[in-house]
Amino acid sequence: MTPTQQRETLYKLLGRLPDRNRLIMVELVATEETDELITEKLLLDINGIERVPAYFTKPKGATGPLPIVLFNHSHFGEYTVGKEEFVRGRPQMQQPPYALALARAGYAGFCLDSWCFGERDGRGEVDTFKEMLWHGQVLWGMMVYDNLRALDYLQTRPDIDAQRIGTLGMSMGSTMAWWLAALDERIKVCVDLCCLTEFESIIETNGLGLHGIYYYVPDLLTHFTAGQINALIAPRPHLSLAGRFDPLTPLAGLEKIDSYLQQVYKEKSAVAAWQQRIYDVGHEETAAMRIDILAFLAKWL
Repeated sequence: MTPTQQRETLYKLLGRLPDRNRLIMVELVATEETDELITEKLLLDINGIERVPAYFTKPKGATGPLPIVLFNHSHFGEYTVGKEEFVRGRPQMQQPPYALALARAGYAGFCLDSWCFGERDGRGEVDTFKEMLWHGQVLWGMMVYDNLRALDYLQTRPDIDAQRIGTLGMSMGSTMAWWLAALDERIKVCVDLCCLTEFESIIETNGLGLHGIYYYVPDLLTHFTAGQINALIAPRPHLSLAGRFDPLTPLAGLEKIDSYLQQVYKEKSAVAAWQQRIYDVGHEETAAMRIDILAFLAKWL
């Protein structure tokens, strides 16, 4: 199959999704300014089921279209946090929060509440997964859909350079980053932190219970390995960071991904654009990781 056909197959595995062409409506709820940052709180009507709260941020005083990073929040079983991770941070991540760190580096940023998180914290992840399954929907598919539509919205903003869109996230947000980049070539740079490994290695290490139910897409392994999904990002720049002692990303799976993607990027004459870095930590972002992430964005975005 061609990459286009592979993307179509991957997208179809995400269940019955809303119309990709439905009109997006956006309400500006509030705007806050500090000496460094402008933060817009938004409500987006993008899926026709429930409105999606989000933050859009940019450096104060910035002029001209800006590069933007679509930030994907993590899970950690803390359903009330959601997009607040982007503007407030969390203990497992470095300070300052990414909204401010990105602004200081000259980027706009965007983060929405995924299904079941933040202001969308309702019946819970498991019940939502079950109800969606009855309707032929996949929770992960609905999460991915919202972010794909967020890309559609961001491209309409005059303050954004639509040719310089990156995506970044940790844990669940890491998985979202590489799925989005695989499915949508509008994303020019992908950075995933602490949640990329080969699927089979999770099974082999009895690690299925370490990932939330959102992670599981019916019939996925019949069609794709994690490596094959990530190969759809090539030759675009992709930085993957992991903890050596992180049980969510077994080392054997990390090595398998790295070996496979090194070959993929070599075949596309883009060896330098794929980088996997492993640090002697668990499931967390370290100061060294933050430095490496910002340097990668500065180089490629």
